[in-house]
Amino acid sequence: MTLTLVLVSIFIGVILSMLGGNRWRLPLLLGASALAVFAFQPALAVRGLDFWLPTATLSFTVLTWILTTPLETRSWHTNWSALVILSSIVLILGLSRYVGFSLPLTASRPPQIAQIIFVLIVVSVMGVLIGRFTKPGKGVLTAAILIFIMLFVFLKTPALTVMGSMWLRSLDHQATNMALAQDLRWIGFSYIAFRLLHTIRDRQSGRLPTVSLSEYVIYVIFFPTLTAGPIDRIERFVLDLRRPLALAPNDLGEAGKRLIMGLFKKFVIADALSLIALNATNALQVHTAGWGWVLLYAYAIQIYFDFSGYTDIAIGLGQLLGIHLPENFKAPYLKPNLTQFWNNWHMSLTQWFRAYFFNPLTRTLRSRWRKLPVPVVIFITQLATMVLIGLWHGVTWNFFLWGLWHGLGLFVHNRWSELTKKPFALLDLHWQTIFNGAGVFLTFNYVALGWVFFALPEPSVSLHFLRTLIGLA
Repeated sequence: MTLTLVLVSIFIGVILSMLGGNRWRLPLLLGASALAVFAFQPALAVRGLDFWLPTATLSFTVLTWILTTPLETRSWHTNWSALVILSSIVLILGLSRYVGFSLPLTASRPPQIAQIIFVLIVVSVMGVLIGRFTKPGKGVLTAAILIFIMLFVFLKTPALTVMGSMWLRSLDHQATNMALAQDLRWIGFSYIAFRLLHTIRDRQSGRLPTVSLSEYVIYVIFFPTLTAGPIDRIERFVLDLRRPLALAPNDLGEAGKRLIMGLFKKFVIADALSLIALNATNALQVHTAGWGWVLLYAYAIQIYFDFSGYTDIAIGLGQLLGIHLPENFKAPYLKPNLTQFWNNWHMSLTQWFRAYFFNPLTRTLRSRWRKLPVPVVIFITQLATMVLIGLWHGVTWNFFLWGLWHGLGLFVHNRWSELTKKPFALLDLHWQTIFNGAGVFLTFNYVALGWVFFALPEPSVSLHFLRTLIGLA
């Protein structure tokens, strides 16, 4: 997000905090979040796609609500207003192509209104069919999970997205030889997919609370968290959403502090560091180990301030709107080992994978393969979890290697911790402090070296830069 979009979001958050009384709170949040889905979407080279992707976001969200909501609670009387708001926003934005000026709410000129109406009719028919002929049973929900995972893999695999771009370009008679993976950049989909998967999985296990369509859509596309999280849980989010919005002076002060801190982190510190941080260009231009470490440390600090800055902005905006979003960062670079680092870096993502992958996989291995030694179970689960977290960022070899790097590091730390637990407890406070300090230093540098795979696009470039760091390039 640009500084302009962030400032506009803050301005809208302030307005909504003043206008959002009990009666108007849900419609205003729903409308603002739906508009943000279109406003945040960047322009794309494939004609009309930057309008269709936000429309697909709203459509998937509504259809998933229908799929996960028991038949007796799919009340038209209760939920008609949300459908009208969402449909009206899509239609009004579509009609904006016929006015004499461009609205800043769409990245480019919207498609023909007839096409938009046709798509809305198709989505409506799908919603009716899903609502009438499906129940939130295990088979249907599993199919929905697989569909979202396949779509996620498609969007995160550069070779597949290039093929998809070529196909879409051919349909619109655009040059297929110009197709790029960035042509299918679907803003916010990574976080939206996780929220949808969370609700589908919780419906399977019977833990999903009953929510209205407005509450569900606001949870999925809540505009402060649309592009960079954190990933909240719907049962906690809805509790805040249903409380009366009554901001005390302390709430306003805390929200203002988080917003100012976030703006400073992102647009002052992180943007300044980005000028010298490691990237695909300067990785091949630097020839000395000293400058290589400067680039790497700049990137490690830059990515922290960039991401934690966005999180502070999201939390501050949420506080203005009466939503207390979960923390995502707690001084991760000051932790003495890799386990504590991951317990304090992008915590909502770590907790999501722990709840929906790591813990179920651990239970499965221990129940079905009881003869497996505990270290083997730990190795498999930690490695698989971290590789998946890597691939969540993109299905490429470099993200795979980044996940592998952290999975191996976590396993080694786990075994080392088991071996040294008793001797460490016998040390006096002075020596414990020294070892903790050494742990912070080693952990930070291990994480920093891992960022080489994260920041660079190809394993060959990463290996070249790693050789530079040790003076072998």
